Amino acid sequence: MQNGYLTQANLRTPRAAAVAGMLFSVLLIIAFWLFRISVPADPQEPGAWLRTSSRTVALALNLVPFSGIAFLWFIGVLRDRLGRAEDKFFATVFFGSGLLFLAMLFTAAALVGAIMIAFALQPQELVGSATFHFARAAAYSMVNVYMIKTASVFMFTTSTVAIYTGIAPRWLAILGYVLSLLLLFGSYYFSWSFVVFPAWVFLMSACILMDSVREPPSSAVGRTSGPNDADNGA
Repeated sequence: MQNGYLTQANLRTPRAAAVAGMLFSVLLIIAFWLFRISVPADPQEPGAWLRTSSRTVALALNLVPFSGIAFLWFIGVLRDRLGRAEDKFFATVFFGSGLLFLAMLFTAAALVGAIMIAFALQPQELVGSATFHFARAAAYSMVNVYMIKTASVFMFTTSTVAIYTGIAPRWLAILGYVLSLLLLFGSYYFSWSFVVFPAWVFLMSACILMDSVREPPSSAVGRTSGPNDADNGA
């Protein structure tokens, strides 16, 4: 009975990670796209979008929590997929950068939501005020500077773990290295660089899903059992 339970868990874990990663990618790309077409990229803009695009921005804000929950699920089941093969050093950076990414994503969304609530209460006083410009600049800096750099660290560590454990193709891990360097050093020069991270997560999730579908039950159990199982059995 226990062996059957372990087999079912090992089969479901990679598929759950893949589905969660895809859901995160799709929702975050849609949310970012809605922000992009509604809010000017210039952090010093006067706030005219509050009058013309508030509903679109509100829709984007409502998508952010669901994408964050999917990403947290993706991290959890991916760590479970790694099992005993997970390295402590890279696991700490992998898990920590993922949580920091989520924290900054939620904080930036909360700042934008606070701007919209304040505008609904006092529209004339908010637009052009120091409070509006502070909150707008804080949200911009958090997303375009700190959050995107943290995403690059997550990509780098995940690619390293993928190479050592084989949970994803090597070409995808190498692509993760290249894209993480692009985000780390070149995100300032590319206005659509924020799409890189969710797109890469989508590719990794798709590869994990296809691998889990093709993988026979026996090999699925073996891959998640870890390198020390042979010693324990001996």
